[in-house]
Amino acid sequence: MQLLILGGTLFLGRHLAAGALARGHSLSLFNRGRTAPELYPEAEQLRGDRDGDLGVLRGREWDAVIDTSGLDPRVVAASTALLAPSTGHSAFVSSISAYGAFPDEGLDEDAPTAADASEDLAGGYGADKAACERVVADAFPGRSFTVRPGLLIGPHDPTERFSKWVRDLAAGGRVRAPADRDQPVQLIDARDLADWILGGAEQRRVGTFNATGPAEPLTFGDALERVREATDTAAELEWVDGEILLDEGLEPWDDVPLWLDLPRHPELRGFMAVDHARARSPAA
Repeated sequence: MQLLILGGTLFLGRHLAAGALARGHSLSLFNRGRTAPELYPEAEQLRGDRDGDLGVLRGREWDAVIDTSGLDPRVVAASTALLAPSTGHSAFVSSISAYGAFPDEGLDEDAPTAADASEDLAGGYGADKAACERVVADAFPGRSFTVRPGLLIGPHDPTERFSKWVRDLAAGGRVRAPADRDQPVQLIDARDLADWILGGAEQRRVGTFNATGPAEPLTFGDALERVREATDTAAELEWVDGEILLDEGLEPWDDVPLWLDLPRHPELRGFMAVDHARARSPAA
């Protein structure tokens, strides 16, 4: 397959590129060359800028394009308008944040997405992702694949959204955690997601899919206990009242990864409890 990835050297894109090459695809990477440009010398390196410098993509044909970096619907519209006439299939990596709010567990792909920033708990990020989805679907009618990942973890993760717990528990000693042990947690390894997206591109999968896991429900308490066991240290989890952490100026999610503080933020009740049965079905 002749495959184009928009991005491809940071996190999910990095795993997509490695996976595409391992599967034997002919790979082109389009990016600015600012992040790890030395990666994947066996791939075709196309330098440009999505916001106004798409020249190297003109007059080219690909079997499929995977967009890992689309955030601005105006910018996404420019690339899709250029690529749609000569590219067979499009996969767009969106986010579950596209729904805007999560007052209930079990949100599925048929739920409405955020129309603008006023409906978006992510301050506009989710609404922009939802708008990008619509742009791609309009440009590739009947041949677009929209992926809404949940929390991504794994090698090359540039954030502390999961690795902080691994590092702290691996260091041993006493590790404090908020006592909301029953809070749902969903996450997916970027390598697994990349493999699934590549399969979708190969099969020309069509539709929208919540992409997260695990298959069985996971709680905050179980997640941290599993990390502790996996690190094989003598670390001790100390479950403390969330009020103590808040009084110390620690913010849920940003300072204390995975913690949503649902008693104070019921609008996030379904943020890590979306329905992902469609993505796990044999047909997908």
